[in-house]
Formats: sequence, C-alpha cells, structure tokens
Amino acid sequence: IDLPPIAADYMEGWFVNALQPAQGVLLVVDISDPGCTDHVAMICGRLEEKKIALIERWPGLDPDDQIPIDTDSEILDPFRIYLPTLLVANKIDLDQGAEDANLLREFLGTRFPLLAASSKSGVGLNEIGPLLFRGLEIVRVYTKTPGKIPEMDRPFTVKRGSTVLDVARLVHKDIAGSLRYARAWGKGVFAGQQVGPEHSLADGDVVELHMR
Repeated sequence: IDLPPIAADYMEGWFVNALQPAQGVLLVVDISDPGCTDHVAMICGRLEEKKIALIERWPGLDPDDQIPIDTDSEILDPFRIYLPTLLVANKIDLDQGAEDANLLREFLGTRFPLLAASSKSGVGLNEIGPLLFRGLEIVRVYTKTPGKIPEMDRPFTVKRGSTVLDVARLVHKDIAGSLRYARAWGKGVFAGQQVGPEHSLADGDVVELHMR
C-alpha cells in the first residue's frame, strides 16, 4: 500500500488501521533533503506514539531475522505492531547522491538496512522486487503438465514453507483431493525427483502433479 507522508503535526487518522495487516515497511527518504535524517526520526517517533515499532532489520538480509526484544522489556508488547523496515534512499542519481546516502547511513548508524535507489534513473529499483519477496517470505512455484515444458510465465505465489499439496489446492481443489505425488525440479531435489504431497517448496521450484 502506498501511504501518504507523515508530518510532525499531522498523520491521517486511518494510517494505523492501514498498517495493522502489514508485514513490512519500505521507508522512502529523499536524500537530497538536508533534513531527511530528522524526518526519519520524526516518523519513527510518531508511529511509536501509535504503538507501531519499525524494526531495524529486513528478513533475508540479516543472519538473525527474529524481531529483537527491547532491552527495557523481557517480552514483546502484545498491543504493539512490529514491522521489519527497509530504508530506501531515493535520488541516488544526483551529483551528491552517493555521498548523501553514506551520510544518511552514518547519521542513522546501523538502525535500518538501506537500499540506494533512484526513481528517475531506475538505479536500485530492480532490487526492490526480490527484497519484497524475501521480506514477505513469498516464493514462486511453477507447474508443468507431463510431457510439456513448465509454464514459467504463470507462477503460483505461496508463503515460504508451503507444500506441494498447498500448490495443488491453488491449481484446483479436485487435483488436491486426488493428489498422489509430484515430480519436482529445483533446490534440494534432483531433476524430476518424485516427492510427496507434504514436500516443502523453495522459490523457483517446478512441480508436475500426479493424481490417483
């Protein structure tokens, strides 16, 4: 969801409700603005007032993807929303863009993982899609009919850890009901390996479903 900017003295009343089902945040910053670091601090503060915590990591970029527990508390607040956050430093294409991005990283310390990008030149934009897939823990699974090539232009998107049976349910409930096994191509299997309905799938896997 593309949300409106947050100002120090104003935030849309529905903003918090819009974030409740969210699984992550891309915080876009104009690095040509001298006050951008103050804006980041202000946004974090305003959201904290509404019990929304922007977590200083992005799944898939850190060795430990678990949400860190606040040092002042032994347990997470069940009434607070915790959202992994990726800082997108926009306008990296400007003359001082790279320097501004480094300054932003320096001023913010290691608070947020940072992606330098430019909406004008397109630099860094091709990295956003893969980062979103990793952050939202989405994998793409492709299907094929026996004797035919895989349908690589029509992936099924499922949560990481989903099984062959989960994909079969997306294809058709009758196929899922009569699924016997599948042949799989991809990570962790040899080409065409026979796997059961509970086999977990990885991003880019191809499955060929076989029914009773």
